[in-house]
Amino acid sequence: MSLQVADVAAISPEPAFRVRRHALAHIPGDEGWPVIGRTLHILADPKGEVERMAAKYGLVYRTRVLGETGLSLLGPEANELVLSDQTKLFSSTHGWGVLLGRLFPRGLLLLDFEEHRLHRRTLAVAFKAEAMKSYLAALDAGIAAQVARWRSRPGPMLFYPAAKQLTFDLAATSFLGLDTARQDDFKRAFNDIVAAALGVVRKPWPGTKMARGLRARAHVVAYFSEQVSRRRGLNGEDLFSQLCRATDDDGGLLSAQEIIDHMIFMMVAAHDTLTSSLTTLVYLLAANPQWQAALRDEVTSLGLLPSQPLPYDKLAVLTQTEMAIKEAMRLRPPVPAVARRAMRDFSFGGYAIPAGTLIGINLLYTHHMSEHWPEPDRFDPARFTDAAQRERHRYAYAPFGGGAHMCLGQHFAYMQAKCFARHFLQNLTVSLEPGYRPSWQMWPIPRPQDGLRVTLGLAR
Repeated sequence: MSLQVADVAAISPEPAFRVRRHALAHIPGDEGWPVIGRTLHILADPKGEVERMAAKYGLVYRTRVLGETGLSLLGPEANELVLSDQTKLFSSTHGWGVLLGRLFPRGLLLLDFEEHRLHRRTLAVAFKAEAMKSYLAALDAGIAAQVARWRSRPGPMLFYPAAKQLTFDLAATSFLGLDTARQDDFKRAFNDIVAAALGVVRKPWPGTKMARGLRARAHVVAYFSEQVSRRRGLNGEDLFSQLCRATDDDGGLLSAQEIIDHMIFMMVAAHDTLTSSLTTLVYLLAANPQWQAALRDEVTSLGLLPSQPLPYDKLAVLTQTEMAIKEAMRLRPPVPAVARRAMRDFSFGGYAIPAGTLIGINLLYTHHMSEHWPEPDRFDPARFTDAAQRERHRYAYAPFGGGAHMCLGQHFAYMQAKCFARHFLQNLTVSLEPGYRPSWQMWPIPRPQDGLRVTLGLAR
């Protein structure tokens, strides 16, 4: 059995084709309960579920999640096969579509192959150096103002909700150029969209998260629709304005609908994943004061007064800070797993795998494989020295994906995280209550279930 790309090209929230369950019966695994399969297991304990299944069945196993039987392929070699995808074997559209297709039908993550390449090239203009410099100025001011407010009232706080508010404000400013009067309205809408993406019920039945999410999407679409033509006539430096003026290889502008679909997806991806990574970083620095002190020394060595903005050319100097950010994303990758669908028959791990199979790779699992990461649960930014990175499989670490779908905003994310670390550590200390270990919800984006209780002090 073999299917061509054209056979499944239509964009749909449902997969255009699925493999029959009996076609995967030769691959070991456990599909769990009728209908729901192992969905509740993976939601309750994603890391433990995959570790238990891998220990029992190996690095290729059969499972059933959200009503469909598919395969998990684990480890760096699986990551390389699926993410590098040199032969255009795997569809992101029909992998992610079951989970995200109703809410983000034409976001960059849900495009494939040549269409994805063309859109990515057009969107890349918004992440070139000059654009990044303009974003940094706005981000720096916003982060500095928030850190100053935290400094004015040190003591206990819940970090995760505070970080989520900060990252949304930053995204609304640098991505949308949105005035503060509209930010709360937009935040509620995007929270409903994200909640819908995570809901177990995938149909927009009355009263469901999906129904609320689709209403919120319609609200956001209406705002973007009325703004596109106006932004095209202005010289705004925010990402939305730049996309409104961006042209493709033939000099044509993106359509209004294309801009809207890309903006909705990027807004969600930008602030939720950054919130997760910053929360993990702050927790790990609080739990490892020696590294907190080392990073504070590094940001202090820049010689900047707290009131001075961070120059763009100073970002590269913060090498230890970048190592700590990478280690935080190793321990809790902001996107723990990636979905694809096989477009043609292929073989992996000694198994014949038919076209139509839903494929999942698990970055959280790979990031904790002891053969690649000795003492994998220990926080050690020194794993990311240049020498250490050269010795590892290049897909042993992949928090931003890889290949054609490598996250377009990777450098933007590092820029924001470094800017945050600079202001936070130069102004504040962070600690935990003795014996405190928060419980983390790991899927679909890691977050502490109690909001992460920390205590802020004043840096000297």
